[in-house]
Amino acid sequence: MTNTYQAATRVAFRILIVGLCCLGIRFSWQFCYADYLAQQDTGDSVRHATEVVPDAWEYFIKLAALDPQHSTDLLSKSLQLNEYNAQADIELGFEYEDEGKFEQGERYLLAAYEMDHTYVPRWSLTDFYFRRKNAPQFWAWARKSAEMPSEDIEGLFDLCWEVSPNPALITSALLNDNPVMIRQYIWFLLGKNQPGEAAVVAPRLISLGKVETDRPQMLSVVDRLVASNKPVAANQLWHSLVERNWVTADATVPNNRRFAREPLPVKFDWSIPEYSGLHSWPGPSGLESEFTGVEPEDCTVAEQFLVLSPGKYTMSFTYRTSEIPPDTGLTWEVVDESTNKILGESHYLSAESLRQSGIGFEVAAESSLLRLRLHYRRVLGTPRISGKLVVESTEVQKIP
Repeated sequence: MTNTYQAATRVAFRILIVGLCCLGIRFSWQFCYADYLAQQDTGDSVRHATEVVPDAWEYFIKLAALDPQHSTDLLSKSLQLNEYNAQADIELGFEYEDEGKFEQGERYLLAAYEMDHTYVPRWSLTDFYFRRKNAPQFWAWARKSAEMPSEDIEGLFDLCWEVSPNPALITSALLNDNPVMIRQYIWFLLGKNQPGEAAVVAPRLISLGKVETDRPQMLSVVDRLVASNKPVAANQLWHSLVERNWVTADATVPNNRRFAREPLPVKFDWSIPEYSGLHSWPGPSGLESEFTGVEPEDCTVAEQFLVLSPGKYTMSFTYRTSEIPPDTGLTWEVVDESTNKILGESHYLSAESLRQSGIGFEVAAESSLLRLRLHYRRVLGTPRISGKLVVESTEVQKIP
């Protein structure tokens, strides 16, 4: 009797297991089939998916987007299935706003934030209050949005700019210690041609960001400040980068005066253009330039921007040439960036042995942004030069 009972129990247990397996297979097939239908992205297919799996709340959200006439009912159904469904709250909030039911729309958007404190509910409320022209709530939720930024929050900054195209106001309202937000905001300011305000924000990124990822942006800010003729701000930011070891630079003027390092891509280091017929490179010997006789008749060999206080200066340099005749147009120049006026110019460079030379110049109060330029301009009646120039060092010093 006992053996028979045990055998029957085993059979029943196996039948139960088989039944559960079959049930699991059936449910798995249903979910797979419903997912296949939902991915077809048509009203009929997604509606069929809701019939196959009637408690899948995300299908009702998808169907609401494909069936606008019934979207409110479909979103409400999605919320019934999942009361923690912030996406449905947001969509319903916008639906009621479109219908002019602003209080109801606001209530659903706030409910979405209660369920989900990520960026999208915050941004949705910011957008809502922007359209409602509710400035206090707009700035409050804009600040909350900036506290948890997504990978792209330019839309948030654009809304702020529409409310008030005042970069200082936006900075005071939104700026926080999140590097993701700060770097996006700096790009936004540069896009709005506000390098001065970007320079105000930049030190915070230097304190909180990473050299590897954020140095290129900081160098872009420096260059934009130079291009906007804001030498003081550019110089301050550059020295901040040097002091925090974000860049390798010298305390001398010009930076990298012996051309010993590969120049950084910034205007406060050497720019060494390449031309057909002229090839230049920095190295242990200094700046070496080879002219082949087919280079442009007028070209910059090397150039660096300087910021100097008013006063009198000397610019000294050590160089030698090979097969470059005298009086053929190769000179050092100090140029006022704002007027393009040459403040000082050397003799034409030609020396088969190492020679030290220099020029004097004066900086006026309104001319602090300068270009130190090694320039070639073919002298009338001479052929284009063919030979080699080596500049071992350069230095600018103020005369006491």
